[in-house]
Amino acid sequence: MTAQGRLGRFGRRRPPAGSRADAIRTSRPRGRGRRPALSQARLRVVVCLVLAPLLLGGAWLWLRDSSLVAVTRVSVTGATGPDAGQIRAALSSAARSMTTLDVHIDQLRNAVAPFPVVKDVRVTTHFPHGMRIHLIEQQPVASVVVDGRQIAVASDGTLLHDVPVSASLPQIPLRVPPGGRRLTDHDALAAVAVLSAAPSQWLGRVSQVITVAPHGLVAQIRGGPSIYFGDRTRLAAKWAAATAVLADPGSAGALYIDVTDPRRPAAGAGSAASSDASSSTAGSGVAGSSSSSTSGAGPTGTSGSATGAGPATTSATPAGG
Repeated sequence: MTAQGRLGRFGRRRPPAGSRADAIRTSRPRGRGRRPALSQARLRVVVCLVLAPLLLGGAWLWLRDSSLVAVTRVSVTGATGPDAGQIRAALSSAARSMTTLDVHIDQLRNAVAPFPVVKDVRVTTHFPHGMRIHLIEQQPVASVVVDGRQIAVASDGTLLHDVPVSASLPQIPLRVPPGGRRLTDHDALAAVAVLSAAPSQWLGRVSQVITVAPHGLVAQIRGGPSIYFGDRTRLAAKWAAATAVLADPGSAGALYIDVTDPRRPAAGAGSAASSDASSSTAGSGVAGSSSSSTSGAGPTGTSGSATGAGPATTSATPAGG
């Protein structure tokens, strides 16, 4: 072999056979042969990572609706009144079609939809077979009165036909008997809004709420003055203003308190609008029209002065602002 043939591809001399360099060169292909084995191991890991969530998800879906976690013990609390037994039965029946891992609140609400007294339900589960359902009932804020009959009504206007009417509930007179499950009369709904906004300590002290021109919504306090609210806006501020005026000794003996503008309330001793309206319905309890008119004039403005058909003695106490 010539000297030129003994040179490598790039002009470098090839190492003689059996030398250390030749051993290193010949050993490299053996290392490359391990790469397919490593690639297969990585592939197995990737496949496991992909399949594991699918298998776990399938197992969860199976367990969630299996008899291993079926609801068999149901406890219902908060149900009162004449329909309490039927309500508990309806909820228990609906709950036993579920599991503690798969609760359908909408089905429970549908089960008690025929009972207007039910406002909502709250559910807690006790793994593996227990469920506790707490019932939230509608609370009456007033009673509507028509033809001598009284029906309790909730704060959202729901009529509670099966709820006993307490004598302490304020009355809202109606001319036409209500149809359906909710009030639709505009004035009656406005009166319900006034009572719903009332502080808890005042609700039992209101005897009735009526609509009287030109004062709008008028709440009559038992053994006390009438409160003129005007419309149904800013009711919380109006109740706060009325509370402040009634707490002022200067308002003692007032026949009405005008909080149409809650920033400038007025207390007056003239003829109260609700007194005239009450006298027109005295013969029938409170039943009658939910809208009445009166000849007695109340305050002519929000400055605290008033003009009445009776004595012109008036008092006014700002509630602030």
